[in-house]
Amino acid sequence: MSFPDIRPRRLRRTPAIRRLVEETRIAPSELVLPLFLKEGLTEPKPISSLPGVVQHTRESLRKAAHDAVSAGVGGLMLFGVPENGNKDETGSAGLDPDGILNVGLRDLKAEVGDATVIMGDLCIDEFTSHGHCGVLAADGSVDNDATLDIYAEMAVAQASAGAHMVGPSGMMDGQVGVVRRALDEAGYQDVSILAYSVKYAGAFYGPFREAVESTLKGDRRQYQQDPPNLRDALREVDLDVAEGADIVMVKPALPYLDVIAAIRERVTVPVAAYQVSGEYAMVEAAAANGWIDRERVILESLTSIKRAGAQITLTYWAAEVAELLA
Repeated sequence: MSFPDIRPRRLRRTPAIRRLVEETRIAPSELVLPLFLKEGLTEPKPISSLPGVVQHTRESLRKAAHDAVSAGVGGLMLFGVPENGNKDETGSAGLDPDGILNVGLRDLKAEVGDATVIMGDLCIDEFTSHGHCGVLAADGSVDNDATLDIYAEMAVAQASAGAHMVGPSGMMDGQVGVVRRALDEAGYQDVSILAYSVKYAGAFYGPFREAVESTLKGDRRQYQQDPPNLRDALREVDLDVAEGADIVMVKPALPYLDVIAAIRERVTVPVAAYQVSGEYAMVEAAAANGWIDRERVILESLTSIKRAGAQITLTYWAAEVAELLA
């Protein structure tokens, strides 16, 4: 009987050998933890569709930030959740220096300083009474150019509050260029832009809508991208890089690993991915039923995102995984 001379199994024989030849490793410094700060809370409020995730008070936000930094997490992405009475047609609470998002950014800056990267979500959907990412025109569509003016002001407010990086996520045409000019003109040339360049209008965002208490009427298919399209994603990335994006991001992550890989081959700026609420909730639900090994699935999913080409991943497991990897 003829036996093989080349045996790939030799490099899989022991855990130590497997670690030695491992091609893709997750590092805590590459993970970003999304955080929700809710106006008016006196204690953290669990989000039922995101087990283990809460809407924070200002006090609990600072503690969560401190713990994440201690674990080595690379960044914090803050979302503000205003009280319903503070929502309006134009999302003005998102621009208010004393609004919940900018107050939270100041709290994060005071708590962790430059020990991690403080990021602000730059969109008004949490702050509008209709739940869309921009102001509405008379016909009910989202007015792209009028929205850009708001994004510009919002970016400056976040930079003033202490954000190291702003994340324009509304998928308005030209948003990166407008934000870059506004920051530069206000003297914030060193504030970076994490562009939500590729944000698909898919079905994985449901739990997030609960987290930010979205009041969305209709859908966002007129401005977010169509899930079947790859070339459209590459076009958006090209435009964002040309407009000054420092980092480009794909959202969601696991259903679009092919998109992440294509973008990684195309650009020289860092590529990020957002492991969104639906991805998180599916794993937690399956684990709660005993159908999967929770820890292994979490690490496997994050490894696949990095292997596809994302060197930064936003994930609700960031702090937990950072501790696992310590």
